[in-house]
Amino acid sequence: MAFEPSYLRLLRSGELSRRVRAAYERLAACDLCPRACGVNRREGAGGTCRTGERARVASYHPHFGEEAPLVGSSGSGTIFFSWCNLKCVYCQNYEISQLGEGEDVEPEELAAMMLHLQALGCHNINLVSPTHVVPQILAGLLIAAQAGLHLPLVYNTGGYDALPTLALLDGVVDIYMPDVKYADEETARRLSHAPDYPRVNRTAVAEMHRQVGDLQLDERGTAVRGLLVRHLVLPHALAGTKDTLRWLAQEVSPNTYLNIMDQYRPCYRAREYPELARPVTRSEYLEALNVARELGLRRLDR
Repeated sequence: MAFEPSYLRLLRSGELSRRVRAAYERLAACDLCPRACGVNRREGAGGTCRTGERARVASYHPHFGEEAPLVGSSGSGTIFFSWCNLKCVYCQNYEISQLGEGEDVEPEELAAMMLHLQALGCHNINLVSPTHVVPQILAGLLIAAQAGLHLPLVYNTGGYDALPTLALLDGVVDIYMPDVKYADEETARRLSHAPDYPRVNRTAVAEMHRQVGDLQLDERGTAVRGLLVRHLVLPHALAGTKDTLRWLAQEVSPNTYLNIMDQYRPCYRAREYPELARPVTRSEYLEALNVARELGLRRLDR
């Protein structure tokens, strides 16, 4: 049987329309992310994410630099949303996440982007930094699904997500791809201005796994459903890699598909923090890989 994305079942039942309405209601006193700023985003941009009633998109295109199960032979159909609910001082995409480069779009325009990426042959719709624009994504998805969208939906997040918002996405998202950035509250506070990140992140990732399970691949080796976790190794063990990987193996699943990333380099404001002023060393990265293997985490991206 051919794969059918989860949201098509919700479309047929009318539940997808209800989710759109429920999500937009929360913009009036926004609590979509764990910061729960409470601003009325229907009246203009505000709060940590600086986003109003319309989503802002920086770019959209087939992406061939994502994880192998997402890229396949024809690329991952990425839509990069501007702004972010995190304030990472070392962000490599800070022009988009912190400076807000991009254009505001209506749901109809977002739907057209999804359908265009599908027409180009992409294997999925990959929503990058989606946490603060879930209502707008759902509205665009509803229009696109009514017009024939049938690709898996990837929720590509920094991992600072609220459970009520994830409930709106239950049965909508096929593939969750969260970051797991930190194991320590003080580090999360200093580097991302989110001291509760470790607790919030682990709760969110566990819920994502409950919804979609371990990553499933089709006969071509392309992802169709499940959890894919990213962990960026930071200099001087700042990311708490050992603790993070132990938690994934013991509390989520030893079959978690995991991308341990070595591409950290000082960007944005990183050089203001002495411990972030250099790239990750080869030995730091290899140690992270060895820890993963020792813990039984074998599904490592290459």
